Amino acid sequence: MSDTTCHMSISLDGYVAGPEQSLANGLGIRGQELHAWHMGDARANNADSVANSWLMRPRGAYVMGRNMFGPIRGEWEPDWHGWWGAEPPYHAPVFVLTHYPRESIELEGGTTFHFVTEGFDAAYAQAVAAAEGRGVDVAGGASTVRQALAADVVDELVLDVAPVLLGAGERLFDGVTSFPFEPVETLHSPLATHIRYRRVGR
Repeated sequence: MSDTTCHMSISLDGYVAGPEQSLANGLGIRGQELHAWHMGDARANNADSVANSWLMRPRGAYVMGRNMFGPIRGEWEPDWHGWWGAEPPYHAPVFVLTHYPRESIELEGGTTFHFVTEGFDAAYAQAVAAAEGRGVDVAGGASTVRQALAADVVDELVLDVAPVLLGAGERLFDGVTSFPFEPVETLHSPLATHIRYRRVGR
């Protein structure tokens, strides 16, 4: 089985994105505040650098939800190729959950987005096959991570807990009834507490 990771920034009240996600607010209102630790804030320290190395470590394939790929709802707009420009940071196949079929999009740097309409299990199986043993990452958003947790495929979960209260938005653990992980490493900065969890027994 491919080693499967997930790395999410989260508010103190459990949100990984703010409300009203849109083209202007891709992470929702105030959602950007969760990511100051790796977005150039002068208060970032070595703990944030280490956590960023966890976030950016190469993986063989990725799974993400449609909301993570973009703000578009309903039928696809053909000009939308994701938030990341001509060369996304993944450099690997990315399998996007959607209800609307779309042809794969190949971009620079080795990233190809594939659109999967058969649900999380199908997307994850395709990612494992494409990764060829190099690991899979569940890149978000909240709904996709919940599906990964329900399917019990996540081996390592990193939470960057920002000292922020959003009050509304996308909650990570809504409906999750168990947490079979234990902390194996914790790092601190003024911007976030980075907790690396491993699945018990793996």
